[in-house]
Amino acid sequence: MKRIALFHLETLMWIDRLGTFAAAAQRLNTTQPAVSARVREIEEQLGVPLFQREGRRMVLSARGRRLVQASAPLYHQLEQVLLEASDFAGATGSVRIGSGEIAAASCLPAFITAIERERPGVAMEIEIDLTAPLLQQLLGGLHDIVFLAGPVASPGMRTAPIGSVELVWCAGSPAARQGGFAQRMPVWSLPAHSPLSAITHASLAEHGLSPGALHTCDDVRTLIAIVAGGQGAAVLPETMVRQQLAAGTLHEVLPRPTQRVHFEAAVRTRESDPVILDLFDRAARLVLDP
Repeated sequence: MKRIALFHLETLMWIDRLGTFAAAAQRLNTTQPAVSARVREIEEQLGVPLFQREGRRMVLSARGRRLVQASAPLYHQLEQVLLEASDFAGATGSVRIGSGEIAAASCLPAFITAIERERPGVAMEIEIDLTAPLLQQLLGGLHDIVFLAGPVASPGMRTAPIGSVELVWCAGSPAARQGGFAQRMPVWSLPAHSPLSAITHASLAEHGLSPGALHTCDDVRTLIAIVAGGQGAAVLPETMVRQQLAAGTLHEVLPRPTQRVHFEAAVRTRESDPVILDLFDRAARLVLDP
């Protein structure tokens, strides 16, 4: 009989969090057969089944659940002790980071540079998305740290504010020369679940404007390209269009909205991995480009 090792417990915890052997294997940078073998080894050692299938997910049995609940804090405490002993210099692993485009364009490059310099053993997997899916991916265990447009409240996560960005009403030169909204200019925005969409609608109502059409696109950089090409107007983050405004390829066509988009770094409330918590502490000290 093989002894139970730390990697056995780590494997159980990731299967429990992600729900399938395949997802755990991907997270642990190994293969599904290797994960299955680890589960068999620990089940043979203990003499009890630890998982049962419910639909597509693998769910811990009652004994498996007690094992993970009792061993997870001990596992992370040991990991924390070892990392603190080396001042986190030996930190390794893969951390999945989700971010919105605005935060990614403003603060993520500096964050990545600091992690690469000070935590060279930590591999980062970065995905750009909108706030609503990022929130679900964090709570579902698919991301470890996310940068969200907020404020966002959920009992399942901890957040730290990292600043806000100013917004501007922009149009390209051809559209601006046509008289702006007097000619029922088309308006572009992010989809309805984005804070940018809500601010766009509120600002239109405030000015009593009815656009010729209201289009959506889920990519901010594509929105900027569309507007710069003269295809309408949009409320855009000032940090992402600053250069185009200075160069004259974009023009402000309405007073700037009084609302700003606020951003937060977030992790799960029950997160206990010391490497993830160390990175979250660093993320919480970020400041968006004002």
